[in-house]
Amino acid sequence: MHKEIASVLLIGLVAWTYQAIQPPPPRICGSPDGPPVTATRIKLRDGRHLAYKEHGLPIEMAKHKIIFIHGFSGCRHDEVIVTHLSPDVVEELGIYMVSFDRPGYGESDPDPRRTPKSLALDIEELADQLGLGSKFYIIGYSMGGQCVWGCLKHIPHRIAGATLLAPVINYWWPGFPANLSTQAYYQQLRQDQWALRVSHYIPFLVYWWNTQKLFPASAVAARRPEIFSPQDVQILPKVAYRQNHRVVERNLNMMIKANLLTYQVLYKILTNNGSLVSRTDAIMISDDKFRIYHWVLFSYAGTGKSTRSV
Repeated sequence: MHKEIASVLLIGLVAWTYQAIQPPPPRICGSPDGPPVTATRIKLRDGRHLAYKEHGLPIEMAKHKIIFIHGFSGCRHDEVIVTHLSPDVVEELGIYMVSFDRPGYGESDPDPRRTPKSLALDIEELADQLGLGSKFYIIGYSMGGQCVWGCLKHIPHRIAGATLLAPVINYWWPGFPANLSTQAYYQQLRQDQWALRVSHYIPFLVYWWNTQKLFPASAVAARRPEIFSPQDVQILPKVAYRQNHRVVERNLNMMIKANLLTYQVLYKILTNNGSLVSRTDAIMISDDKFRIYHWVLFSYAGTGKSTRSV
């Protein structure tokens, strides 16, 4: 009798656990129970839709055609280059930029079988359907940097140049010096350390970990103020709110309002063909209204056979 009761309780516990770790089904835009479609979208070869937004010059007039990949909590509205440049600069540089909702974000359909390769192929298909040509540039902001690495690995023949802006890194990458990775890892809040351990070692529990109430989940996802440096805290009151979608707080690194700085960095990205450009030092630009303290830039262009400092 006790064995039967124990078996029933065990089965119930397993069933509850399985249900708790499963995310709810997505509400797909345009479906009967989903929100309406308001974005311009393309239909991919597997039937999914990808929402996108164009910026800058028309494609046929542009010298440089760039795909912008948003970060963890962003969407297609969060393009941070052309939207903060004057039209004269955009025209002078000949920039066409397209940003898109990554699968499962915004109005793009989710991809249950998403991998780094599948996302790179989505980007390639977006470029082909929009007529970007045989080669195009890519810029990945924050978590969008992982998509850049996927493109460099799986479609390198299509990439004219690639840039990472304030990228999220993998602390377990063997290419990083162990002491540097360890030091950076333990500078995070303890709850973020645990969130990364869960995502690295037991990724199937990520949804449960971020929704459970027993332990503190990701402080980054919760936008806790403790994640900001003292310099960040100083400029937080001066950060403008987003005006084009529901997310209220702008990520500090997206406030690139210094047109001169943006022009100089972007110009170097677009003119260092066939070289590897790396810059990880901090730049401080100040005016009467605000300061930008940290700029992390990694740019890959062309063959990458030579290295040079910006």
